[in-house]
Amino acid sequence: MFKNYFKTAWRSLWKNKIYSAINIVGLAIGMAACSIIMLFVLNEKSFDNFQTNNIYRLNEVQKYEGVSQKVALSMFPMGPTMQKEFPEIKNFTRINWAEKLQMVNGDKRIFLPITYIVDSTFLQLFNFKLLEGNKETVLQNPNSIVLTQSSAEKLFGNENPIGKTIINYGDDTTNFIVTGVLENVPQNSQLQFDALYSFSTIYSKNPDMMNSWGGNWLDTYFELAPNTNVVALENKFPAYLKKYMAKNDGWKSLELFLLPFKQVHAHAADIVLDYLNYQKFNGKYTNTFFATALVVLLIACINFMNLSTASSEKRAKEVGVRKVIGAGKKSLIGQFLAESFFITLISGLLAIIIVQLCLPAFNQLVQKQLFINYTSIYSWIAAIGFILFTAMLAGSYPAFFLSAFKPIAVLKGTFKKLNTSVTPRKVLVVLQFTFAIALIISSLIIEQQIKYAQQRETGYNKKNLGYVFIQGDIHKNYELIKNALLSSGVATSVSKTQAPLTQNWSSADGMKWQGKDPNAKILFNLYTEDGDLVKTAGMQLVKGRDIDIKNFPSDSTACLISESAVKVMGFKNPIGQNIFGNSVNWHVVGVIKDFILESPYEPIKPFMVKGPKDGSNVVYIRFNSTRTIAQNMATTEGIFKQYNAAYPFEFHFADEEYAQKFSDELLTETLVSIFASLIIFISCLGLFGLTTYVATSRIKEIGVRKVLGASITNITLLLSKDFIKLVAISIVIASPIAWWAMHQWLQSFAYRINISWWVFALAGCGAVFIALITVSFQAIKASVANPVKSLRSE
Repeated sequence: MFKNYFKTAWRSLWKNKIYSAINIVGLAIGMAACSIIMLFVLNEKSFDNFQTNNIYRLNEVQKYEGVSQKVALSMFPMGPTMQKEFPEIKNFTRINWAEKLQMVNGDKRIFLPITYIVDSTFLQLFNFKLLEGNKETVLQNPNSIVLTQSSAEKLFGNENPIGKTIINYGDDTTNFIVTGVLENVPQNSQLQFDALYSFSTIYSKNPDMMNSWGGNWLDTYFELAPNTNVVALENKFPAYLKKYMAKNDGWKSLELFLLPFKQVHAHAADIVLDYLNYQKFNGKYTNTFFATALVVLLIACINFMNLSTASSEKRAKEVGVRKVIGAGKKSLIGQFLAESFFITLISGLLAIIIVQLCLPAFNQLVQKQLFINYTSIYSWIAAIGFILFTAMLAGSYPAFFLSAFKPIAVLKGTFKKLNTSVTPRKVLVVLQFTFAIALIISSLIIEQQIKYAQQRETGYNKKNLGYVFIQGDIHKNYELIKNALLSSGVATSVSKTQAPLTQNWSSADGMKWQGKDPNAKILFNLYTEDGDLVKTAGMQLVKGRDIDIKNFPSDSTACLISESAVKVMGFKNPIGQNIFGNSVNWHVVGVIKDFILESPYEPIKPFMVKGPKDGSNVVYIRFNSTRTIAQNMATTEGIFKQYNAAYPFEFHFADEEYAQKFSDELLTETLVSIFASLIIFISCLGLFGLTTYVATSRIKEIGVRKVLGASITNITLLLSKDFIKLVAISIVIASPIAWWAMHQWLQSFAYRINISWWVFALAGCGAVFIALITVSFQAIKASVANPVKSLRSE
């Protein structure tokens, strides 16, 4: 029976080559697009699924005057004190991070891009596989270090590293003993590291850190007891804060909440500061992409339904004869579903080829390493299930539609297709173009919003500006490096700062000044410089001068404040005012124009740039614009290698770093545009097939009209107008849906566009134009055909 089904399916496929090709290509594109997005979504959803313990991350909500932000950071004593206070907390671990550590073993030297400083309980909470060592004890002792497998191989080769000593280059006081080796961290873990060492290693250097409630600088994770009521536990946190932070009024503007560890990756967009979340991506877009991928597949299936039902008159007599000779309805449904499966199977094989060809480009777009594991049985089960699902989705309606024909009416010749104003086929065409037009509108609005934010005045000049992180010998050789950069002509200005201009590394609400309301809690973003920052960054000085240590030695405690800071402080004449914070009395020497440090979609917070007393981590360089970037980079690299030979040269361009702020939205806009293009293409394939069928079924009518004097234009309009009406209906339906969806999306941005009417007009006109071209091709072809040939049989 099944052999007969597939034999018949092949004959039908070969007999209707145009419709079959359209169905196969349309389904293949839809299945490929859906498969690629499914790989992306599954990768996002799989983050940290291998972690089996009941782990939650402690987070803060910091509240200030008109400002509220969520941060993943917490204070050092919170872990042990909260475990002591709350029996629901079984265990805890804290994580801090150190970047670009250089480890030395004899003549071997490697860089560890990210090293975590953790409590000894880290490997008891998290299920990272320990290949060598005991997870209960590997991090107990000071100066113990656990390496990942790849780090251990780079340092020791095939030699067993356990018990061996490695040197932390640049810090002669810290030598580490290898106590464990971990399996390499999975790619779908939000925690990514190359080595772990214990907090006990640094206690001796900073014994007061265990009792410091003054700053948020690490992440805290808890393992909760089974069946813990998390909401009830969170309700106890305000009393806890009051008890332990009674001497600090800051607890009144602070809230604590818990986030399940497996949800941390998906909630990246909700947390302002979240340093440990690897490959952060706005989780709300993941489900949107998944839904849109299913829509692309649905559109391809609609093509199949439309073309199958459109050719119903050709299959009607076949169905009638089969029924007369005894074929039951179930048998006919099975036949048509087998045909659907056969076409879908071919489409699936073609889709695999498309996926393999497109995956490298898609991986580059989303910055991931997605792949299909052909050696896994689960991959093949998923592929077969996907093909069966698509076959049922595409073939179920045609199967029931075609099997329902009445044999007597068909064989008498009285069978007629539906000719009403509303038919399932018309509804499906409208549905196709509604999705397409809605996505086109969405893509245009997202693009507008991105450009609107990109064109916002940043407050500094990103062109020819870049920075190098201070590491190794850069700090002690800074003046030599600076002089070399300036004397060589590669740089016009150099300045040391606390952090990159695109990242917020420090903020505080404890700043005090004359006339401040003692009850006010105002959050300031904090920054440091050693001089010449205004010149180097291309900032705009509104009043006063820049910090200048060379000519004004007291400027080590000088500061610049932003225009927003002047407003909230209420200074009429800010120059010379004193601001007390972090046990230092800072004096204002200048006012700078506001600049964007954090999100370009959000209002700018008050800002304070302090003198070099608080230290520096970054060297900013303003390149000479009369030289090429290649010349500047070559000279700069040579200078840094001369004075910091043990460390690789890594340069970061300010404009590239700033562009990263738009990465999520740009990815969304790109994928929505791709989806819209695919849906338009697939829908036009369907229109092409339907127009071909209509032109073929009305060939004699067209011949008669031409004989009676109808022009090519008249006939083209006759065949096109019904389809254009359907597209026009789609525009009417899609426009309010797209407006509502985009209006909701824009509400997440404080700095946003207003939706313009021309976006809907442009999308609608574009859809009509594309549909008209698609339909007109077959319509014109039919209208120029020789009427003698079409009427010869009459």
